[in-house]
Amino acid sequence: MSTEQIVEIDGQRLKLTNLDKVLYPATGFTKGQIIDYYARIAPVLVPHLKDRPLTLKRYPGGVDQEFFFEKNATKHRPDWVKTVPIWSEGNRRDVNYILANDLPTLVWIANLAGIELHPSLSYSKDIMCPRQLVFDLDPGPPANIVQCCQVALWLRTIFEHFQLESFPKTSGSKGLQIYVPLNTKTSYDETKPFAHAMARLLENEHRDLVVSDMKKAIRTNKVFVDWSQNDEHKTTVSVYSLRARERPTVSTPVTWEEVEGTLKKRDAGMLVFESHQVLERVEKMGDLFAPVIQLKQKLPKLPGIGEGRAKAIATRLDIAAQADGEPRPKAAKKTPSKPRKSAGRLSARKRRQKV
Repeated sequence: MSTEQIVEIDGQRLKLTNLDKVLYPATGFTKGQIIDYYARIAPVLVPHLKDRPLTLKRYPGGVDQEFFFEKNATKHRPDWVKTVPIWSEGNRRDVNYILANDLPTLVWIANLAGIELHPSLSYSKDIMCPRQLVFDLDPGPPANIVQCCQVALWLRTIFEHFQLESFPKTSGSKGLQIYVPLNTKTSYDETKPFAHAMARLLENEHRDLVVSDMKKAIRTNKVFVDWSQNDEHKTTVSVYSLRARERPTVSTPVTWEEVEGTLKKRDAGMLVFESHQVLERVEKMGDLFAPVIQLKQKLPKLPGIGEGRAKAIATRLDIAAQADGEPRPKAAKKTPSKPRKSAGRLSARKRRQKV
């Protein structure tokens, strides 16, 4: 059988190679299966990547081998792959980031063994304006995602006092990530100190479980609330991205009911999803993360925001969160949209390629 295959996806010709190469040795999950997953999840994934500068985490030898981050798009790319120049202060030059705006580009990325996808929180046209606030809840062993669920629910309660909706997803690794849609004019000078203040507030109220400092030495059996991801220089793994773990797990949107259920049963396995399970969930539940790119919300205006005074802001957040009265009513929830069938759906099960 040929070592490569030419396919046409949405009018674009693409050469796929080494489809039988095993990239997840523990399970035998191949490069062809990675491509197939990304092709099938594309209808719900692409809207979350569209027009956002994308960093790839590539594993050409497999998830147990050396990897590298790729920000600057390779020169050997089809002319239909869109890129955008973003100035890098550290490199003193423009970096040409890929824009994964369509199915052919997503398949091309998967063919590069770009297993993990890490988009910016901003659109390329307004790179200093984050569209979401994000918290990465990272458990220090022996803590696990169960403890992350408790911290996530505390975060949700605080947000409800400000009439802000938030949405959870698994990291696809050990923890949980909470997104607050903004989709309004703001800046990292506002979102980063606000996120830091939230982390400090949780740490002050729950010192037995929460830390806001990334030092490994203080994180044993606690949950690190990583607020620092709210930065123009950082990225967070995309919803629906595969993770380079032992098994092909996925960063998966979940419901708050699932978070509550996991905490109640103290069963970390309830929030672990592999690629085939995520495809089934999307078919049944639609895109639970759709509101993250649709819902418009604004952070509360608090003194100190934009000046980095996390401690002072945390005090004001504490006062607001503990104020008498019920939380403001939440906005009406939107029904998740189900994905349309992709014209470019691929199947690689019967293709054999040599490594």
